[in-house]
Amino acid sequence: MPNQPIRLLIIDDSAYNRKTIADFFVGSPKVQVVGKAADGQEGLKMALNLAPSVITLDLEMPRLDGFGFLRILMSGQPTPVIVVSSHGQKENVFRALELGALDFVVKPSTMISPSIRNIREDVIQKVMAAGKFNLNALQNLSSGESATGLIPIIGDLAPGDQSPTDKAAEKVVVIGASTGGPASITKILSSLPPNLSTAIVVAQHMPAQFTATFAARLNRLFPLRVLELQQGQIIKNGTVYITPGDSNLKFSKSADGYFLEKSPLSDRCRYAPSIDRIFISAAETVKTNLLGVVLTGMGDDGALGCEKIHGMGGSLLVESEETAIVYGMPQSVLERGLPAKKRPLHMIAGAIASFAKQ
Repeated sequence: MPNQPIRLLIIDDSAYNRKTIADFFVGSPKVQVVGKAADGQEGLKMALNLAPSVITLDLEMPRLDGFGFLRILMSGQPTPVIVVSSHGQKENVFRALELGALDFVVKPSTMISPSIRNIREDVIQKVMAAGKFNLNALQNLSSGESATGLIPIIGDLAPGDQSPTDKAAEKVVVIGASTGGPASITKILSSLPPNLSTAIVVAQHMPAQFTATFAARLNRLFPLRVLELQQGQIIKNGTVYITPGDSNLKFSKSADGYFLEKSPLSDRCRYAPSIDRIFISAAETVKTNLLGVVLTGMGDDGALGCEKIHGMGGSLLVESEETAIVYGMPQSVLERGLPAKKRPLHMIAGAIASFAKQ
């Protein structure tokens, strides 16, 4: 029922952390804490018996850790999971996202500390977003092939052709994503050829400490080059640029091609990095040779930027409701009456490849 509270299960081996997270929701009519578990094994039993609508999960626990918990849960009873992890567990966080976790919150300390209260707003926001998830999309994302097992799109280079990845990009794809985005971006990149005749710039809402690790992990997985953006880079075909979590981007053009400059986040930015700001700058510089793609996420970041892309003659694509984990961002683009094409996640790589060939 739409008016029923979100049923939250908290799994953490620290009794202090379990109580603190539970206290975040005391008095809330929108969230009911239905259980607290000290490890993954106890958490699995509670998940099966209590049928929570959202779970917060620590990764390092005795008996059954967070990874084992996710494998079993997602194979039998897919449920939105928010990982609550420390700064030092970056690789583990992305491993958990690949196993089906929906999002993560960064603990301020690896030690049991009152500073965990500092993540209160972040935990509340992400639990509320997870409560609006698309169950079918989560099941498909959890039960699909692993990112490295997907069959890539076949490139169309003739024998002897020069690889376009040595050239400065004339076409650019900008992708914006939030909740559920890391797994969705991973699946898209897994199906793109390395000889792609366009550059891709990704704005994923993510803490600054994690974007470099995200880029490095994607770069190891796929033949496409994936880099965290560095100041003043000329963007090239066949390369994916991940926006640092502590910066916005400004597109510029020189005789050598398009290049990107980082600018600090302003107090007016509701999201980090701002998809709107990146899309608007790209539209003003790249104009008709631009494709804007909006994936899963809560809120409306990207809608204003898509309006600018359309106004400057660029093209628009949004993830369709059937596969978006949270449909807020794609829906906000369509609600503006913009002529964005809707595509399920498994068709977005093909749409990007077609844009590159035009």
